[in-house]
Amino acid sequence: MTQSTADLQQRLGFDPDALRNRYREERDKRLRDEGNEQYVNMTGDYSHYIDDPYLEEQISRAPLTDTVNVLIVGGGFGGLLAGARLREAGIDGLRIVEKAGDFGGTWYWNRYPGAACDIESYVYLPLLEEVGYMPARKYSTGREILWYSQEIARRYRLYDDVLFQTQVTALTWQEDEGCWLVETNRGDAFRARYVVQSNGPLNRPKLPGIPGIQDYRGHTFHTSRWDYDYTGGSAEGGLNKLADKKVAIIGTGATAVQCVPHLGEGAQHLYVFQRTPSSIDVRNDRDTDQNWWESLQPGWHQARMDNFNILVSGGVQEEDLVKDGWTEIIRNLLFMVKSEDEPDLSPAEIARKMELADFQKMNQIRARVDAIVADPQVADALKPWYRQFCKRPCFHDDYLPTFNRDNVTLVDTGGHGVERITEKGVVANGVEYPVDCIVFSTGFEVGTAYARRCGYETYGVGGQTLSDKWADGMRSYHGMHVNGFPNLFLMGANGQTGFTANYPHALNEQSRHIAYILDQCARGNQRIVEATPQAEEAWVQTIVKLARLNEQFLIDCTPGYYNNEGKPQLRSLQNTNYGAGPVEFYKLLEDWRGEGQMEGLRLA
Repeated sequence: MTQSTADLQQRLGFDPDALRNRYREERDKRLRDEGNEQYVNMTGDYSHYIDDPYLEEQISRAPLTDTVNVLIVGGGFGGLLAGARLREAGIDGLRIVEKAGDFGGTWYWNRYPGAACDIESYVYLPLLEEVGYMPARKYSTGREILWYSQEIARRYRLYDDVLFQTQVTALTWQEDEGCWLVETNRGDAFRARYVVQSNGPLNRPKLPGIPGIQDYRGHTFHTSRWDYDYTGGSAEGGLNKLADKKVAIIGTGATAVQCVPHLGEGAQHLYVFQRTPSSIDVRNDRDTDQNWWESLQPGWHQARMDNFNILVSGGVQEEDLVKDGWTEIIRNLLFMVKSEDEPDLSPAEIARKMELADFQKMNQIRARVDAIVADPQVADALKPWYRQFCKRPCFHDDYLPTFNRDNVTLVDTGGHGVERITEKGVVANGVEYPVDCIVFSTGFEVGTAYARRCGYETYGVGGQTLSDKWADGMRSYHGMHVNGFPNLFLMGANGQTGFTANYPHALNEQSRHIAYILDQCARGNQRIVEATPQAEEAWVQTIVKLARLNEQFLIDCTPGYYNNEGKPQLRSLQNTNYGAGPVEFYKLLEDWRGEGQMEGLRLA
């Protein structure tokens, strides 16, 4: 060991090389040959897992064969923001198709006990100033977010023409008419001049392909379709019907972190099956300060969203307005830089310091586990050994204490996952755990094919499908336009856009951009808008070039949906997001609009 290395270890209080090795070992344990193929498609015998348990009545209506100006697919935050921004631009003739029974998207489906946002509500909830609403707490509950989603729809008259309980089955471009034919499972065959696809990344539950999953004779459900008839209680907890039940929950991601405390409180016994522990930081939830709320000046919401986004993306701000666990790594980094007389601000050195700041943060996370969990063996199993943003970080004050309960057992699988399911229960580490109920907390499809996640195919010019177009990797312009698919706008985290941890922020930027383009088309009496082949190819090359900046980080990460289950190199580089980060991407869009040339788009 050199003197400089020894000095660094002494100054930091830890050995960076030892941590890198430990992270690598833990990652390697969890690599699986099948990658995303380890999850089954919820069709056929599995289709009941995506039924809607929240419907109060079935809507009956005649099929539609009319024509609308803009169709928006999806009624979550993306669809709501698209509708709101189009309304603000004076664009009428909107229709929304949503498979659920109401607006809300992710928050319609996820009503499990304890559901709440994990980014502070003052930056997470969109349109707060426009709607004139202030969340009740720093972290809004799922129930409040669902209500707020519906309030946005009411405010922007999005209930005027919405088709609930309806799923698109095909979108087909009609060349002679210059519009889209929209077919649905309700027999609809209507036309739309423009289509905005906002299907959402968290709409299709993911079920693990565990051997024997169909042999189990007990009760099962996915957390995104919570069965309160079986568990009793409500979104606030009180799962009184589980008092005589042994329950297994498979998965320990963000959803499990929120519902495990309620399952532990309600069940006779709870078994938590873990492949990879989550990073659990302090939540410190609290009521909204009314005086603070009344002191805010116009423009506060966008400024706060921008501040948070810049910090979590590695940028610098004079003040950290949010000051939470999401922004702590950048605070550690800035402290390092400020403590040096002549700091080296080269990209390589900033990356090195960022890694050290990350190590500091994760050491703090692991120390918190030791401070809370009484059993040292259980505590060790609950410690995350990876960089913080390899998986979505979690913030909760009741999850770790749940493992101090006598009726809660952590079944750590050493990174291998559950072995199989039998008629009576779950097998892990060679041991069978008989249970009355299995709760699948296994997340949502993110890395699977776009058409599979949408639930329908899109047919462009000449009948080419979007699946065929993207067979060798996504091709788009700004992640929102596709050559050969006129008048089609993509929203969400499909790839080739600026991804941010605060997902509604990204949707807000995209919805503004789409509204601008459609407004320009209306002003110029243009009926067709489509990415040119040249603009699409240039954007693809930009994405591929910048993707290499982040590739090694993803390779080194523990497997999860952020890195294609540990195999980012097997996913086309062009399927990734804009490598320079969301701040630069949103500025790029703003500058593009400012030029007013509609560069890269063919108008007709």
